[in-house]
Amino acid sequence: MAVARRNRARTWRTYVATVTPRPAHDEWQPVCALAELEVDRAATALVHGQAIAIFRLADDRVFALGNHDPFAKASVIAKGIVGCRGDVPFVGSPAHGHAFDLRTGRCLDDPAAAVPAYDVKVVDGMVHVGQRKAVAA
Repeated sequence: MAVARRNRARTWRTYVATVTPRPAHDEWQPVCALAELEVDRAATALVHGQAIAIFRLADDRVFALGNHDPFAKASVIAKGIVGCRGDVPFVGSPAHGHAFDLRTGRCLDDPAAAVPAYDVKVVDGMVHVGQRKAVAA
C-alpha cells in the first residue's frame, strides 16, 4: 500500500506501508512471559488491533481487559488499582474510581457499563490472549 505524506521540507514523498494481516478471532496471540508481569499491576499490549490491559494477581491468575475507560473516555484501565470485593477481583479506574470485574469486564458500580474482557491462557510460562469474551446477559 502506498501512502503519500508531506515531510518537513513541504515536499511530498511516497512511502510503502506494510499491512500485517489481522489474525483470525480464534487465534491466541502470545504477549509476554508471565514472569515479566508485576503482581497486582497491569501491562498494556496491542492485541488483535486493540489496546489491552493485562493483569497478574498474586495467585498467578492472569486477566485481560480493554484499556479504554468508558467513563473517562481515555485509555487508563491499566493504570488502575487492583483489589477484591469479596471474591471478585477488580481494577479501579484511576480517572473516576469505577471498579471493573477482571473476569467479565462489567462495572461493579454501574451495571450498564463494561469494558471488553478477553480470554487468557498461560502456556509454558508465556501469556497468550485470545478472543473477546461474549458479554453475559
